[in-house]
Amino acid sequence: QLQLVESGGGLVQPGGSLRLSCAASRSSLEFYKIGWFRQAPGKDREEVAQISHWDGSFAYTDSVKGRFTIARDSAKNTVYLQMRSLKPEDTGVYYCAAAHFNNPSNFGTWGQGTQVTVSS
Repeated sequence: QLQLVESGGGLVQPGGSLRLSCAASRSSLEFYKIGWFRQAPGKDREEVAQISHWDGSFAYTDSVKGRFTIARDSAKNTVYLQMRSLKPEDTGVYYCAAAHFNNPSNFGTWGQGTQVTVSS
């Protein structure tokens, strides 16, 4: 059973950068799509980026385009979310989740989340 562990969150000033990691274990990500989601206090969870390992396609929500970059390292079985020019509204708990090739709309495996706080 695939397991995901996020890391890399923290406190950063507006305009700063962070790189989040989503490390997978117990299964290769070869046939999975990984999505990064975030949830701010009092708000619904939203997907910010995703990458499909089977074809390398990726997508971003409009609010992070040009600032966030999602990337994969197949050798390390890890997906990264590089976040630049961070804004206070980027604050939240960030989760990575996996959807299998056979059911790409179902993110059925989730990590425990990592807190990102953007504040001066």
